[in-house]
Amino acid sequence: MSKSEKLIERFKNMPTDFTFDEMVKLLSIFGYEMETKGKTSGSRVEFHHDEYQAIMFHKPHPSNIIKGYVMKLVFSQLKDNGCF
Repeated sequence: MSKSEKLIERFKNMPTDFTFDEMVKLLSIFGYEMETKGKTSGSRVEFHHDEYQAIMFHKPHPSNIIKGYVMKLVFSQLKDNGCF
């Protein structure tokens, strides 16, 4: 099993310690690219894809752990896009 497949399986299990860096890697596997709006965006980030609707959420802070509701939002969007 490749690193990408392991990351996807880890995400599907909805761990409570999934990090922002792992989320960036996961979304890049499916062709999403992160975009920030510069200094005015605050902690908001958007992930764009050529074919699918953008995914937008706030960077976690002060820790790097993604919140549960964001995990569910991203999972739902990826599932709707046919990623898994």
